[in-house]
Amino acid sequence: MTTVDLPRVSVTDAPLGGPSLPQERRLVTAIPGPKSQALSARKTAAVSAGVGVALPAYIVAAGGGVLIDADDNSLIDLGSGIAVTGVGNSAPRVVAAVAAQLAQFTHTCFTVSPYDSYIEVAEALNRLTPGDHLKRTALFNSGAEAVENAVKFARSFTGKQAVVAFDHAYHGRTTLTMALTAKNVPYKDGFGPFAPEVYRAPMSYPLRDGGLNGVEAAKRAILQVEKQVGAGNMAAMILEPIQGEGGFIVPAPGFLPTLLEWCHANNVVFIADEVQTGFARTGDMFASNHEGIVPDLIVLAKGIAGGLPLSAVTGRADIMDAPKPGGIGGTYGGNPLACAAALATIESYESDNLVNRAREIGAIMTERLGALQQADARIGEVRGRGALMAIEIVDPATGEPDALLTGRVAAAAHAQGVIVLTCGTYGNVIRFLPPLSIPDHLLFEGLQVVADALGAL
Repeated sequence: MTTVDLPRVSVTDAPLGGPSLPQERRLVTAIPGPKSQALSARKTAAVSAGVGVALPAYIVAAGGGVLIDADDNSLIDLGSGIAVTGVGNSAPRVVAAVAAQLAQFTHTCFTVSPYDSYIEVAEALNRLTPGDHLKRTALFNSGAEAVENAVKFARSFTGKQAVVAFDHAYHGRTTLTMALTAKNVPYKDGFGPFAPEVYRAPMSYPLRDGGLNGVEAAKRAILQVEKQVGAGNMAAMILEPIQGEGGFIVPAPGFLPTLLEWCHANNVVFIADEVQTGFARTGDMFASNHEGIVPDLIVLAKGIAGGLPLSAVTGRADIMDAPKPGGIGGTYGGNPLACAAALATIESYESDNLVNRAREIGAIMTERLGALQQADARIGEVRGRGALMAIEIVDPATGEPDALLTGRVAAAAHAQGVIVLTCGTYGNVIRFLPPLSIPDHLLFEGLQVVADALGAL
């Protein structure tokens, strides 16, 4: 295939916040370089082999849109640590807030000796999340932990047990969340048995649904749920408004509202897992807003705290208040350092207008990836919203997924100093999750490197 020069649009060179690192792609050594290779050898000797690494270039500094590795290579970051560093890897507000909290205290356990920053984070999430109803929030450490607790809230409130998740879903790696997650390798293989009372329904996947619209796809899922599970047994339905690890699948319009309406009619708690889509990533503060839906519970993590471990469940007060006092909690949930980071991160999203920045990034990626699709029939679809975009790579003759080519494109981009991630049930999707602090010229360059890699294969 020949390479394609993608069109350029307006350029903003200045990164939003972070250390004053040169915003450039710079290759000093092969990737990974000798120092990173030495660290990889130490990793092999000291770390479980089950902990994999996508690109073993070991990072020593980061900011704006670049990561600097141990060999002084400057890599373009189109992954954001899997959608975590929306405000950048070392946003000034976050650094200052964490440093100030560090000087005060690091831990007391909120359920033993509480502190006000936990309450402030809860108040902010109650304000920001969809809907103007009365809400409550509980804080945890990881997305998977928050998902598990969302299910606990739903079961406590409804008195029912069954939970329905969807094809291509990813909700975590713990025992319950592995049951909710659809993909076997690498997330589930060899780790069973899984938690019971978890069922699966078909997702709206426009590229592979044979023309089924969103309402029709929802009715298909509802029919299966009613026949195989029964609404009278269901505590909750959980889904990602845009699926993440499953391939950045954007359901057809009408799919989410139809499911939400059915849940409300049948006393089933509708849980939106916005771990990857939340906090400005999709060009709105939350992806649920694109479809105008108001989930009963919303699960949050990743972009919530500028890189510190924090997650949350926010939702209807009657559901959140259902468990007995002491039934919800954890030693580190809502850690004071993470809460300080979250408050600074939320301030950055709002004060720096990062929702609009995500839309600008989305416009650039849509135009450039769309041009690439027009020139290369191996791109079956360009999809996503805002700074959460993907290309699905297929065999142009059959439309079947091409995971081998996808892996080769990602490896070629890595070798040229551009961090991209693959995903999808079939392993044939390249996803783009640049930090919202990335300057436009790096975004252009990174996308061109990916286009050149595809064109050379």
